[in-house]
Amino acid sequence: MTTERREPATTADERTMLEGWLEYHRQTLAWKCEGLTDTQLRTASAEPSELTLMGLVRHMAEVERGWFRKVLADEDAGPIYYTEEDRDGEFHLSETDTWEEAYATWQAEIDVARRNAARFGLDDISEGKHRRTGERFNLRWIYTHMIEEYARHNGHADLIRERIDGSTGD
Repeated sequence: MTTERREPATTADERTMLEGWLEYHRQTLAWKCEGLTDTQLRTASAEPSELTLMGLVRHMAEVERGWFRKVLADEDAGPIYYTEEDRDGEFHLSETDTWEEAYATWQAEIDVARRNAARFGLDDISEGKHRRTGERFNLRWIYTHMIEEYARHNGHADLIRERIDGSTGD
């Protein structure tokens, strides 16, 4: 697998720009995981942290699900990896957790996110509410938040990948 990343056109309209940057950051996370074994993808950044590349991908599957299914479309979609007893379950990996499963789950959530977002305009208000605050959000805010979420975690991914095999890059 070779991940191609493309920045959006510098003269794109707002929606194309937001969707383009979100795709770019999704592709960046996939690129940071490319070519590694399941063991490497389960390798923590540095003790005592449990942060791993596979954990980040599982986390982003949960984030995609939360914002685009639960908040935007008001779908009754339960958690994938976390539980009430283990709120950070996506980061708690075992030897049986695989990249194949994590990647497929993440991509499935991205596919649903794209379909759900396509039904909304940037100014349209979400059908669901944030589970903690009860707030509603327009799609523009959700896109901007998702870009920020990926960008922050891609910074983590940079450091983890460098620790694993010395690879660096933007």
